[in-house]
Amino acid sequence: MRPIIFSKMDFSHSNLFGYIEDLQELTIIERPVRRSLKTPEEIERLTVDEELSDIERAVYLLSSGQDIQGTSVVANLPVLMRQNPAETLRRVLPKIREVLHVAGVEMQLTAAVSFLTVLQEESVSIHTYSHSFLHIILQNLEHRDAGVSNAWLETLLAVIETLPKETVRHEILNPLVSKAQLSQTVQSRLVSCKIMGKVANKFEAHIIKREVLPLVKSLCQDVEYEVRTCMCRHLEHVARGIGTELTKTVVLPELVDLARDEGSSVRLAAFETLVNLLDMFDADDRSQTVLPLVKSFCEKSFKADESILVSLSFHLGKLCNGLYGIFTPEQHLRFLEFYKKLSTLGLQQENGHNDNQLQLQTLEQEKKYISVRKNCAYNFPAMIVFVDPKNFHLELYSVFFCLCHDPEVPVRYTMATSFFEVAKLLNSDVYTIHKELVTLLQDESLEVLDALVGHLPEILELMANGGENNGSESKLLSIPDLIPALTTAEQRAATSLKWRTHEKLLQKYACLPQIISSDQIYYRFLHRMLTIILTNNVLPVQKAAARTLCIYLRYNRKQEQRHEVIQKLIEQLGQGKSYWNRLRFLDTCEFIMELFSKSFFCKYFFLPVLELTHDPVANVRMKLCCLLPKVKSTLKIPTDKHLLQQLELCIRKLLCQEKDKDVLSIVKRVSIILYQQHFVLGFRRFYKNDLLDQEKERQEHLLLEMEQLEKEKQKNEGRSTNINDKMFEKKRRDSKTSSVLAKSMNLSISGSSSGTSAGKEEKKSKLVRSQSFSTQVLHPKYGNIDKCPNKSSTGYTSSVSGMGKSCMLSFSDDSFRAHSTGNSGNAAFPCSSSRNLFNSADQKNNGNKESQSRRMSL
Repeated sequence: MRPIIFSKMDFSHSNLFGYIEDLQELTIIERPVRRSLKTPEEIERLTVDEELSDIERAVYLLSSGQDIQGTSVVANLPVLMRQNPAETLRRVLPKIREVLHVAGVEMQLTAAVSFLTVLQEESVSIHTYSHSFLHIILQNLEHRDAGVSNAWLETLLAVIETLPKETVRHEILNPLVSKAQLSQTVQSRLVSCKIMGKVANKFEAHIIKREVLPLVKSLCQDVEYEVRTCMCRHLEHVARGIGTELTKTVVLPELVDLARDEGSSVRLAAFETLVNLLDMFDADDRSQTVLPLVKSFCEKSFKADESILVSLSFHLGKLCNGLYGIFTPEQHLRFLEFYKKLSTLGLQQENGHNDNQLQLQTLEQEKKYISVRKNCAYNFPAMIVFVDPKNFHLELYSVFFCLCHDPEVPVRYTMATSFFEVAKLLNSDVYTIHKELVTLLQDESLEVLDALVGHLPEILELMANGGENNGSESKLLSIPDLIPALTTAEQRAATSLKWRTHEKLLQKYACLPQIISSDQIYYRFLHRMLTIILTNNVLPVQKAAARTLCIYLRYNRKQEQRHEVIQKLIEQLGQGKSYWNRLRFLDTCEFIMELFSKSFFCKYFFLPVLELTHDPVANVRMKLCCLLPKVKSTLKIPTDKHLLQQLELCIRKLLCQEKDKDVLSIVKRVSIILYQQHFVLGFRRFYKNDLLDQEKERQEHLLLEMEQLEKEKQKNEGRSTNINDKMFEKKRRDSKTSSVLAKSMNLSISGSSSGTSAGKEEKKSKLVRSQSFSTQVLHPKYGNIDKCPNKSSTGYTSSVSGMGKSCMLSFSDDSFRAHSTGNSGNAAFPCSSSRNLFNSADQKNNGNKESQSRRMSL
């Protein structure tokens, strides 16, 4: 350990007193703290008579109150309009009009918001509103403060949508002619431009042509570039209002002139308006007018006018697809190369840039280049459509790779957001981007991970289906390194402070039973979910992990693993030392009642839940009491009559022995609900829920039967392997015996033939073993278990030896249906009954082939 040296500290006598003097100066600088916010005189001036009504108080405060009191009255105007609109319009609104002439910025902004709220709430009719409020809005429209003027303008634009045409024409359009003249201020002309765009959608085409278009032309040729830019951005609304013909003859020539304007902001506005109006131009206009302008924009963007580069990259996807029909092959390739160049702009790998040049780039240029690459990532799905998804790997995969590995987080975030769209467009070729999926899952930024996780179930399903369509043996073969990437992503989210991302990730991981096998989920994810429940401190994260764990348990294929998990839930949560774990056990039981059948819950969790009625912590007992109605709804009478007696006994004990008043009040309220449920249990009114529960129980029986079939198949494979080994050993001994009497040539021939047959037998046994049914996974939707029970059917063929990847268990089997209906009152997973089913199924399989075809998958 190095010695600590105080090289910069000097504790000599003179310096020490110098430090003390500095501290004394700091004490002098401190300002005295006022013990009261207002003096008695100020309080007296702010005091208002309590006997005044709301209207009288508002008039008094507006007349003689302070500014803050007047602002409060203006903010309360919507409430006054709801309570007493007539008196408010007669007494309060005229005072507000007087005050606004000399009011400050805060009161002006508050008045604009209040006037808009009154309009939206429809406190008065449109006619009354236009008569009372419209003139005040128009008076304050040209306020000297730009923020106040914009606030009143937003209110006016919202009012124009609701006003009748005649009112708009007389009150707004006619005064607009004088305000749009060059003699008016720039602010007045800017307001006129915005109003033009809104009014254009209000009238017929001939009125717009006669009264609006002359003003539009004059504003497009204004001497100030700000006015030309503003009018150019609102030409789109004018074009939508006048139709295609007038747009071609009037608006398009103006846009062409503005695209050649000396101001860069005007050219940029003209370019964006042209792109937005592509659907209104015919093929001739696109090829003869729009395309040359776009080509010139692209050429100038790198040479003389980089200001348009960001906008060009943002609209490039829309532009390429809008002009797709008129492109020649050379132009098509040219625009594609232009997009590729933009996607690597500012990176070190770009041609023509070296380290020295990169160092000379300013910060603004770097930000601009990042925005360009981000826009390229945003337009990537559109560019896939432009080049055709079949040509993705040849034309765009290199760009996709660079954007997914971009050094800037905003670019990768945009790619993660659009990853699902890319996967949908590629369809069967989605396997080509599986490496980038793994890369984004392991990204160092949690923002990128959060953007990708939003559509992670859909992406993984597309990946898995794409892999199957391409003939792969297993889903995981099409997504290498998926499981390590998923576990790494979860661990990084768990160690961060962004618990919402962690919660979202755990919720999306519930889709994994559709993607990977049951054993992989058990060893890599299921125990991790249990650890999160036990150790994490964030309640939403714990609940998300509990629900996902229940879904994993729902689709687990091995009964031993299920029993192990259930035992851990009961011991570590239900009987845990921490009351927090016992509360999470009750949350888990809620999810189990939602996802599993009633029989399953009653068999494994009913009694452990009732044991918590003796919990020493009142919060646990309180939560349990709130859960008791759901617990009772899982009972089936008369099969579960003994469990009902246990429940009633626990309720009686709570009513007699409970000392906590909050728990006792809940118990009394819940006991009434349970008494009402008694009649429901007798009459069985919820037929729909019963059908869903039967479907869940049927699926649980299927898991048991499929597991039994796997075990029988493994036994048969073991027997056939032993027989083959014995036959091979016998042939080997026979060959040794015959080698003494045979010649050397015959010996070599017999040896080669026996070796060949043995190799074939070994390969055959390995092939059968690799096709084990244990690698298959159920396909019911993890999120629609209750909603779509008929869609989650799985099945198996009757013959054990013919079982393969596509084998499923049919729900239409008569023997199975009789078994499930006859044992609906029994507990879930009856092993003895499942063995009888397998024996009967084997008898039918040996009997005829018709039963085998009848038991095929849905």
